[in-house]
Amino acid sequence: MGFVKEFKEFAMRGNVIDLAVGVIIGASFGKIVTALVDDVLMPPIGFITGGIDFANKKIILKPADELHKVSEVAIKYGSFINTVIQFLVVAFCVFLLVKFINALQRKEDELLGKDGLSKDQKLLTEIRDLLKRQKG
Repeated sequence: MGFVKEFKEFAMRGNVIDLAVGVIIGASFGKIVTALVDDVLMPPIGFITGGIDFANKKIILKPADELHKVSEVAIKYGSFINTVIQFLVVAFCVFLLVKFINALQRKEDELLGKDGLSKDQKLLTEIRDLLKRQKG
């Protein structure tokens, strides 16, 4: 019974649940990025490059042989190009998200000051200290 209790404690920790939520959202975000790259970004890039569809670009090392039931051996560099573009889109989105969060953190730090107190909290602390000195 100790093993089940230990596993329950592990599984119910905040970090594990946060990680699970992050993985699920990340997987969904990956699908969105794939659709964005394949359906929105790549068609204009293909148009600009003269109608090239990167997804089907490959270097055939050994052609398929239907008679001997041998599959094609190819380097699919087009898929690689699409994957690199997807990575760059994700990296850029994460960059923007981190930049936004850092800007919010800076604003909060400016409001709180270096000691982590707001202006109101500093004023109340000073009043408290003055009252203590008057009584003492």
